[in-house]
Amino acid sequence: MIKVVRGNPTPEELAAALAVVQARAAAVANAPSGAGRAPAAWSDPARVARERLPAPGPAAWGRTYWPA
Repeated sequence: MIKVVRGNPTPEELAAALAVVQARAAAVANAPSGAGRAPAAWSDPARVARERLPAPGPAAWGRTYWPA
């Protein structure tokens, strides 16, 4: 059951919201039960260090996030 708590949506807005909820429920229902979810891209460590790390040395700390 879906209940509108605030606002006064038009029938078109309510139908659009219901379509999104139904599509999400259908996607979850069609997913294999034993399959794990893919990790989110924001948590991928490779996205933080896309380029090679600087060579170690006395000034390496200054080049960590500012590639030359």
